[in-house]
Amino acid sequence: MNKNHLTVKDLPPSERPYEKCETYGPEALSDAELLAVIIRTGTRKQKAIDLAINILNYSTAYPGLKGLNYLSINELKKINGIGRVKAIQILCLTELTKRMAKEVHRNSLNMVTPKSVADYYMQDMRHLTTEQVMLLMMNTKNKIIKDMVVSTGTVNSSIMPTREIFINALKYEAVNIILIHNHPSGDPTPSSEDIRATKRIMEAGKIVGITLMDHIIIGDNRYISLKEQGLI
Repeated sequence: MNKNHLTVKDLPPSERPYEKCETYGPEALSDAELLAVIIRTGTRKQKAIDLAINILNYSTAYPGLKGLNYLSINELKKINGIGRVKAIQILCLTELTKRMAKEVHRNSLNMVTPKSVADYYMQDMRHLTTEQVMLLMMNTKNKIIKDMVVSTGTVNSSIMPTREIFINALKYEAVNIILIHNHPSGDPTPSSEDIRATKRIMEAGKIVGITLMDHIIIGDNRYISLKEQGLI
C-alpha cells in the first residue's frame, strides 16, 4: 500500500462508503462520504473522508455541498491534498449535477410558462457570482432557436445591452425573445433599473417587430417573472 495516500479502503469495513453504498444504497452516505468516493484518495496525513470534510468546509460563505458551486480550480488547489486531478474531478462533478438538474426539465420546457423557463435555467444561473444576461430567441411557434449570454456585469450590476440583444435576435430571425438574468444576492426582486431596462427593450422590440415575452430574474432557487408581475 502506498503510505503517502490513504484511501477509503483504509477505514474499517463498517465505515467504508463503498460497502455502505452497496449494502444500504447511496442515499445512506453522508455528503462527505459521497465526495470521498469521487476523490478516492487522501494524503499521507488524512484519509479521503477527512479530505472530503475539509473540502466541504473550505468555503466560509457557503459551507457544505453548496460551496462546491463557487470554487474555481485555483481555489480548489489551495486546499491541502487537492491537486490538479482532484480539482478537475470536483469541477466535473458540479457541472454534471447542473446538467442532470437541467435535463430533468428539458422535456417539459414551455417557453410561454415562466416557471418552466426558470426551472430549466435555474441550475445554470443560481450560483453565478456576477450578474449575467441570457437571451432566448424563439420562432413563430415559440420553439427556441438559440440561447446565449449577451452580457456579464459585476457582483451587483448587469448591463442590458439593447443593441446586442436585437442584433442577435435579427441575426437568428427570432420573432419572440425572453431575457433571463440572475441576482447573485439570491433575491430575485427586480430593481428599478431592471424594470426600466425591460420597458426600454420592450419598446425597442415593437419598432423592429420582435416581442419581448418575458424578463425572468433568477435568485437562489427562486425566480420572479416580470410578465407575471404585470410589467410586460
